[in-house]
Amino acid sequence: MPLPASLVEHARAYAEGSATPAEPRDAATVVLLRPDDRGSSVYLLRRQTSMAFAGGMCVFPGGGVDPRDFDHAVAWAGPDPAEWARRLDVDERRARALVCAAVRETFEESGVLLAGTADEVVGDTTGEDWEADRVALEARELSLTDFLDRRGLVLRSDLLGAWAAWLTPEFEPRRYRTWFFVAALPEGQVTRDVSTESSSVMWLPVPDATARADAGEVFMMPPTYLTCLDVDRHGSPRDVLAEAATREVTMFMPEVVSVDGGHFLSMPPGSEALVADR
Repeated sequence: MPLPASLVEHARAYAEGSATPAEPRDAATVVLLRPDDRGSSVYLLRRQTSMAFAGGMCVFPGGGVDPRDFDHAVAWAGPDPAEWARRLDVDERRARALVCAAVRETFEESGVLLAGTADEVVGDTTGEDWEADRVALEARELSLTDFLDRRGLVLRSDLLGAWAAWLTPEFEPRRYRTWFFVAALPEGQVTRDVSTESSSVMWLPVPDATARADAGEVFMMPPTYLTCLDVDRHGSPRDVLAEAATREVTMFMPEVVSVDGGHFLSMPPGSEALVADR
């Protein structure tokens, strides 16, 4: 979509250095998938319209990194923080925090827990005791480390794949460095409409999600939309995770570009092919 002239002028002030960009906050989001007869369905939350950031938009579960996500004592199984640092192009301390934030936020916003023992993933998490812990995590009354320790569980980083990384443009008042992960819905678990930040939740076949966005029936920010298009190229959740295992992500920040007299936000390399036939 062409950008309005007022936004182009606003962005130009930052590009020329006459305005100071807001400092971005680190965040993690998880593209939660389950198989369907067309490949994969994706779990989306429609954010409350009153939210200061992305109000009314359909998003994946996720949120900002909490200081306690840096806790080096968190119980862990799967690729270690050093390996995640390589995949995410960050230092080891930040990699640990991002993976912890991804697991914590997914549980807070969907009730899905990417944890278990070294040999088995947690099953049903719909009981009242699980909900009490989820609420305590969301309220920052409980840390992920203490939550897992108390239940004798470990974070299962092997259930996650690295997918992409986006930095909010300089001209936005609220900015995030967001790392996108992918994960398959664990067997025996179900999503629940529990997030206080969303007005509704939905599972949609990935092609339907982008088609509804194209038709204006749902609204997505460019990273969400392009991620759905990208995921759709790879079929089942197992295929998506296999693709993720080959990826080392690089942070991308959209910029205002001029095309045929109009102004648009730039896209990551290779994304043009994803939208060419839309």
